[in-house]
Amino acid sequence: MAGKSYGYYQFVIFAAMYVGYTLYYFNRKTFSFVMPSVMEEIDLDKDDLGLITSSQSAAYAISKFVSGVLSDQMSARWLFSSGLLLVGVVNVVFSWSSTVALFAGLWFLNGLAQGLGWPPCGKVLRKKQFRLSVCPIHGAGRQVALRLGDEWFEPSQFGTWWAVLSTSMNLAGGLGPIVAALMALSYDWRTTLALSGSVCVVTSVGCLLLIKNEPSDVGLPNIEPGPKKGKRGSPSEDSTLAELLLSPYLWVLSTGYLVVFGVKTCCTDWGQLFLIQERGQSTFVGSSYMSALEVGGLVGSIAAGFLSDRAVARVGLSQYGNPRHALLLSMMAGMSASMYLFRATVTSSSPKLWILILGAVFGFCSYGPIALFGVIANESAPSNLCGTSHAIVALMANVGGFLAGLPFSTIAKHYSWGTAFWVAELMCAASTVAFFFLRNIRTKMGRLPKKVD
Repeated sequence: MAGKSYGYYQFVIFAAMYVGYTLYYFNRKTFSFVMPSVMEEIDLDKDDLGLITSSQSAAYAISKFVSGVLSDQMSARWLFSSGLLLVGVVNVVFSWSSTVALFAGLWFLNGLAQGLGWPPCGKVLRKKQFRLSVCPIHGAGRQVALRLGDEWFEPSQFGTWWAVLSTSMNLAGGLGPIVAALMALSYDWRTTLALSGSVCVVTSVGCLLLIKNEPSDVGLPNIEPGPKKGKRGSPSEDSTLAELLLSPYLWVLSTGYLVVFGVKTCCTDWGQLFLIQERGQSTFVGSSYMSALEVGGLVGSIAAGFLSDRAVARVGLSQYGNPRHALLLSMMAGMSASMYLFRATVTSSSPKLWILILGAVFGFCSYGPIALFGVIANESAPSNLCGTSHAIVALMANVGGFLAGLPFSTIAKHYSWGTAFWVAELMCAASTVAFFFLRNIRTKMGRLPKKVD
């Protein structure tokens, strides 16, 4: 019964986070979903639209970093739920607004609230777990609590659950336009945003009630002797922020994540234009390529988590190297190869199926590493700084996303889209080679126990 009780809480907590983050992402994109309807009612030019969307992007990059740090200091359930509540309120107020200044200001607030979503999820997945077991001395009449690890989920399952949770973004991104289009048949854009925001507000209350920070919140005791003060361990056990920042592996991960996320963003933002403007393909083929990329990305995320978890279960984690590196490097190499084929082989007469295959393969090979970088940044960091670790590498990924914007399009403007993709291809290949030579460095970030040293 105790085992079922633990499994029940595990399922409920994960389901609440999945539904909650699906709504986070859906309400991050609601303005994009209803943009045509808004433009019919309110006179907005391209600069206005750029201001509104850019305000959210800037706020999100800042907030996600700050939230990662806060998740190490605050209750994850409160951080996650309060962010979802704010997202809902902003969408409702947005539906009442009609000026560009209010739109931009509110969407900036939406971006700030959006950053509170993912870091608490990673923190909850790493909380300590305990189960009740029959006492070997007193027999079935007596049960004791046994510590199983430092996470809600076993380390050998962490990557899989992380990857599955990340598919909530694919779900929201794929179904969002369809839901918005169906609602547009019966309601105007203001009603759509108001309803979407109201659902967020209600769900935030449910998440607050269902998500639990640690097993002791649901009556699963910790029999290990802990420190008298604080909850995360004694000062000798916890690493400091300085020790984390001085870990070379943190910056190896950050640099790799910057390149991978930047290259992925290049293809998702500009791949369609490359096909249409320089390869003579139709708009339909360009849109189909993007859809194939997202489908491949969904499969790649889950495959990366599941397969790398099997490697961890088979070999285990150590102070040097990581069992997930082999799959990570393979997928990064696949990114470079698929980019080369996309740039060098696609012409105006290329079969449509070939273009879709290249899109799916690139999506598979790019979203997989994106999931793995997040997993590795969390599991390699000290438990008291895992949120901060992920915040740093995620911030670097956002820098890569920025570089994939104006700098990338500037290269295309002065040369060509083909040249710009060639530069991205070289960056990806160089990053893969560098990561290969650094794959066996010390991966345990922060302070090591004295015996290990």
